[in-house]
Amino acid sequence: MSVAALFDIHGNLPALDAVLAEVKSAGADRIVVGGDTVPGPWPRETIDRLLEVDLPMQFIHGNCERAVLAQMAALGGAPVTYWGTTSGNPLPAKDLATMRWTAEQLGPDDERLFASWEKTLRLEIPGIGPTLFCHGTPRSETEIVLKTTPVEKLLPLYEGLGVALVVCGHTHMQYDRMVGNTRIVNSGSVGAPIGNTGAFWTLLGPEVQLRRTDYDVAKTAESARATHHPNAADQANNLLTPPSEQEMLEVFGKFEVGKV
Repeated sequence: MSVAALFDIHGNLPALDAVLAEVKSAGADRIVVGGDTVPGPWPRETIDRLLEVDLPMQFIHGNCERAVLAQMAALGGAPVTYWGTTSGNPLPAKDLATMRWTAEQLGPDDERLFASWEKTLRLEIPGIGPTLFCHGTPRSETEIVLKTTPVEKLLPLYEGLGVALVVCGHTHMQYDRMVGNTRIVNSGSVGAPIGNTGAFWTLLGPEVQLRRTDYDVAKTAESARATHHPNAADQANNLLTPPSEQEMLEVFGKFEVGKV
């Protein structure tokens, strides 16, 4: 059995379509979608495309599904926080607009779908062994682990899981590292990459392959600008010129595990 891991699609339908074509060519037997399918320029179309794929598919939720669920519950009411509660600091204006708009594009079936997704998933993958999929870390979809996060801060998170491999996303930057006896792989982002253009994902079994798929980024950016997404211009610009990895390591490094 081989498994394609697709994380952080972020409503980028053209990127998803390009990756799905490569998943098929690679002969993958199963797909795991690792959270943050939305928000993005094409939330409705992205969910529909995933649900029509003719392969066994399993989902876990990310921080953005939680945020959109909260906005769906609050439509017509007061803004809610990013993590899905009515207390705490409200979302920044841009993020609130994006999450609220995304919620408005979806319906009750999507709400039930998102709510049904688990936080983690375990699979036995031939050639690799027991594998855990999570969005951020095994205990939280919001926690940040970078390729530079010190091992001593991570050992308490990964010791005792009883798995050979943990596959995560959330930070949109691929890496492959060891934490004690556990291999940690960040699958990267299909739809909103950092450091380079393209769509990033992972093929698992019997080896671990970090993959990058080309697609027409310029055409996608142009199409994204034409959507009604409230931050369409920013979305398009980030596709054309993704933030640098070094820049985002510095930004995320302020909030990584052990610092908050």
